[in-house]
Amino acid sequence: MKNNISELKRHLLTGTSHMLPFIVAGGVLLALSVMLNGKGAQPEGAFLTGIWDMGIAGFTLFIPVLGGYIAYSIADRPALAPGMIGAYLANQVNAGFLGAIIVGFIAGYVVLTLKKIPLSTRLRALSTYFILPIGGTFIVSGLVIWVIGGPIAYAMANMNEWLQGMAGASKAVLGVILGGMTAFDMGGPINKVATLFAQTQVFENPQLMGGVGVAICVPPLGMFLATLMSPKRYSAEEREAGKAAGIMGCIGITEGAIPFAAQDPLRVIPSIVAGAIVGNVTAFMFNVANHAPWGGLIVLPVVDGRIYYLIATVAGALTTAIIVNILKKPIAQRDETETEEKQDSLELDFN
Repeated sequence: MKNNISELKRHLLTGTSHMLPFIVAGGVLLALSVMLNGKGAQPEGAFLTGIWDMGIAGFTLFIPVLGGYIAYSIADRPALAPGMIGAYLANQVNAGFLGAIIVGFIAGYVVLTLKKIPLSTRLRALSTYFILPIGGTFIVSGLVIWVIGGPIAYAMANMNEWLQGMAGASKAVLGVILGGMTAFDMGGPINKVATLFAQTQVFENPQLMGGVGVAICVPPLGMFLATLMSPKRYSAEEREAGKAAGIMGCIGITEGAIPFAAQDPLRVIPSIVAGAIVGNVTAFMFNVANHAPWGGLIVLPVVDGRIYYLIATVAGALTTAIIVNILKKPIAQRDETETEEKQDSLELDFN
């Protein structure tokens, strides 16, 4: 069991390490375009729109890269195309980065299974570049298009209807729901349902965007704060990602927390969800109104109740940082544990 978990972790880390440069480059460029624009919205003008498009390209590519390199780690080069194409298609049906992780593992093990089919010497020579990539891509993409896509679209539509029905609920209940949904998959389908719900009512009920605007920026800001508060719990690569996450959080880009969530979802996702709930509920309780369909600190000029918006953001980010640092062990201790697990597994194999 320990061996299996260790293998799954290794495959996941291969995917996230290859994904990280895409999300950092894309996120920082996207943040730069919004920051230079001076308001929380897609910028206008050829130069700033060009920078925006560069950032969007990075965000578009990191999903297939994540799925592709998880599959690559499992079954080598033949799994790269099935993993990337499958993850890309999963993103098209709004499965987000969590969908990319699932598809990456499916693609890897599908190709690994296909490799076990006995082939003649002539066909074996063709399998790496033709048979395995084509067969794997067809199977994985077929699952995404014909099996996964429909239920996801149906679930998203139902979720949106459910939120519309919750519009009259108490501030605390609605704040918990919207905050948790906004943080859960960081730009994925659940996040999009929650943010779109608030954005479409920004003129009639800007208090909704007041809370959601805080929840949007809490995950990356919380992880940035966590790396500052306890650097021993994070690798040098994660600390660098933390700096980028801080910039993205200020500009309202929730995806800045994805590198941390992808590497350690069981500890990071509950922490950022808790922080976003605290931030969202706090903003709702103080009747903060955000008149821009965006989040982060960049919208402060159009926020009513700016002090409380800042208090809610700090409260949420601190909640995330404290919880995730309690849950995570320092790297030195994690390395010792992994070494002990490897030694135990070697002893078991020997016996």
